[in-house]
Amino acid sequence: MKHVNLEPRMEQKKAEIMEQFRANEEPVAPPTEPAGAAAAGAETPAAEILNERVIAALKTIYDPEIPVNIYDLGLIYRVDIQNGFAAVEMTLTTPGCPVAQTFPGMVEAAIRQVPGIRGAAVELVWEPPWTQSLISEAARLELGLI
Repeated sequence: MKHVNLEPRMEQKKAEIMEQFRANEEPVAPPTEPAGAAAAGAETPAAEILNERVIAALKTIYDPEIPVNIYDLGLIYRVDIQNGFAAVEMTLTTPGCPVAQTFPGMVEAAIRQVPGIRGAAVELVWEPPWTQSLISEAARLELGLI
């Protein structure tokens, strides 16, 4: 079986999505309906609702070495949603993490499954470095750190 390196295609696709995202960086007006109600005929739910959905999806992904989801572990630094496109900045517990090449793609795929999300780009960042202080209080309790 021939091995195909998809990394260049993934990087190109990520660059295309980020370009689309930047082109659409106009502010999104807040919904005029009650929270949770979708506007009639709207193409995508309000950014606030999408943000909640994306965070819920992120909470289903667990770090392979620590039994805590990546959101509560503090690996997600930024979630920005505009016009149905999600841009996420995340880190890993260490730069030498064995899943550094594959984990962002897995996170991106999970975000794309969120209803109302039309595209996603996940950027792996190392600044600021991850520390245990970024772990949520609930996760600290679960890990026995409190």
